[in-house]
Amino acid sequence: MRNTLTIAGRELQSYFVQPVAYVVLTVFLLLAGWFFFALLRRFELILEMYAALRNQPGLQNFNLNQAVIEPLLHNLAVVLVILVPAITMRTFAEEKRAGTYELLLTSPVKIGEIVAGKYIAASLVVILMVALAGIFPIILVFFGDPEIGVMLAGYLGLIFVGLCFVAVGLFTSSLTSNQIIAAISSFGALLLLYVISWPAETGELQLAGLLRYLALPEHFAQMVKGIISTQDIVYFLSLIAVALFLTQRSAESARWR
Repeated sequence: MRNTLTIAGRELQSYFVQPVAYVVLTVFLLLAGWFFFALLRRFELILEMYAALRNQPGLQNFNLNQAVIEPLLHNLAVVLVILVPAITMRTFAEEKRAGTYELLLTSPVKIGEIVAGKYIAASLVVILMVALAGIFPIILVFFGDPEIGVMLAGYLGLIFVGLCFVAVGLFTSSLTSNQIIAAISSFGALLLLYVISWPAETGELQLAGLLRYLALPEHFAQMVKGIISTQDIVYFLSLIAVALFLTQRSAESARWR
């Protein structure tokens, strides 16, 4: 455990010594702020329209969670598809390029501890991103009347999405010494998790149910609505476990080359 925390601390420090973390955090928060205020403005315009039309049922069914928080979280999940590869691309690829990977593998540290340390560090950066974006629902709590429980479930879902993306990014980074290849491979894998259920939308495929289960947005959408089910939690944890297992196998194979 001590070795894992030592590696995690070193990796976390490296993120903030270089401008990577600052650039990613800035881009994420700028996009989050733009989405939030654009959605909030849209919410105000629709309320004004309903009020002008005296549409009371529309006013009662229209709320901040559905109009602002849900689309905001879905947009942020898509942003993570783009930004997380920028965080994880250097985890193993940079070690290989710099020639320190062999030294790390021959040190008295287990492969699992190396993988866990790097995963913890990258995950903390992603959690920090999501936590800083939490300022927007806090604004709604002070000036509006959103459902706090639903918002918390949605942000928990966004954290799970980020953790899954980090695990996949670590795996792609362990396969190459080129950071660009690692980032593009990670982006492709994460995008596949988003679109894998598209062929199932016709309902004619025999594997439609399996494709929908494998699709990450299907599970994330439930948590955004405030529904936290065991099935969705198991999906996220299983995806993380499989990706980290493959990462460990990839790192172990490099030791015997």
